[in-house]
Formats: sequence, structure tokens, C-alpha cells
Amino acid sequence: MTTDPRIDAYIANAAPFAQPILHHIRGIIREALPEAAETLKWSVPHWTHAGKNVAGMAAFKAHCAMMIHGDGRQGDGEQKEGMGGFGKITSIDELPPRDDLIAKLRAAAQRVETVGAASKPRENRPPKPVVPMPEDFAAALAANAQARTAFDGFAPSHRREYLEWITEAKRDETRAKRIAQTLEWLAEGKKRNWKYEKC
Repeated sequence: MTTDPRIDAYIANAAPFAQPILHHIRGIIREALPEAAETLKWSVPHWTHAGKNVAGMAAFKAHCAMMIHGDGRQGDGEQKEGMGGFGKITSIDELPPRDDLIAKLRAAAQRVETVGAASKPRENRPPKPVVPMPEDFAAALAANAQARTAFDGFAPSHRREYLEWITEAKRDETRAKRIAQTLEWLAEGKKRNWKYEKC
């Protein structure tokens, strides 16, 4: 595998707690997929197989994230929150065992070879449960025509991202803050994960 110096720089610029986690994730990906290409997508390290995204990682202020494309979210509760399939990772111990990750990474690469993308074929995926519109969010949207227009104009998947973010808040204060932030972003025409859209 040819390494990308931008990923070296990304790890070097990450917080000290994050650097060993990122090195560990990178090492597992390189072991599982030695033919994968390293690159940056949405400003974070990614690995591609046959030109398709297979895996990625990111560092934040207080946690890291790892994603295996098409593998979905792992675990439940607090661990589900945050970017990536494995929740908010604050230590190497919070990652699944190396062999499990290697198997998941190789399965994603196999999907690229057989169906042309790491995502699992839709017919094999159970339908996602509907996220009902919360009354407090509906009231906030009704009072903000610009935000409502943007929300209504988004694809169902992008509306769902906002609804999940709001309804997953555990405290009323957190929920209120998320609704206020959502209205601000919607008024600017931004999707929930707009920060990761720029390469």
C-alpha cells in the first residue's frame, strides 16, 4: 500500500489521546486491505478499494471515529452517537477486536467487487423505522418559514439525519439546543452533516 502523507499529517495534528487510536485503526486497515488506496475524503482519512470508499477514520476534540462503509452502526445507546459505525472512541479498548475489524473490512471490499460498492444491497437491508416528527421541532419549523422550506426540500435521508439527531438527545436542554442549531443550519440551507461534505 502506498501511504498518503496527508494522513501522516492528519494524525500528527490530532490530539495526543487520538494519535495512538488513529495509528491503530490505520494499521488494521492496512493489514486487512493491503491493496487499498489511502486518501482524504470530506477532509478525513479514507481508504478505497477499486475506487470505492471502504473505510475511514476521524479525530475530534474528545473522541475518534471509525467507519466501515456499508457496515452500519454497531452497538446501541451512547455508543451509537457520533460519526462512524462504532460510536465515540476514546481509547483503543473501545474498538472491536482486531480479527473482527479485519473480517468487516474484507467483507466491505468483497462487496465492492461483487456489487460495485461497499454498501450492502438494499434488498438485504431491513427498512429503517420511521422517525416521527417531534411536536417541539414541528412547532419550531412552523415559526421559521426559511428553515421549513429548506427542511421540506431535503431528501428523506437528510431530513431523517436531523430528526434522529434531535430525538436521540437524552436531556431536554440538549434537545432544545439541537433544535435551535438545526433551525440555524436549515436557514442557511445546510444538511445535518454539512461539515463533512467538503473534500
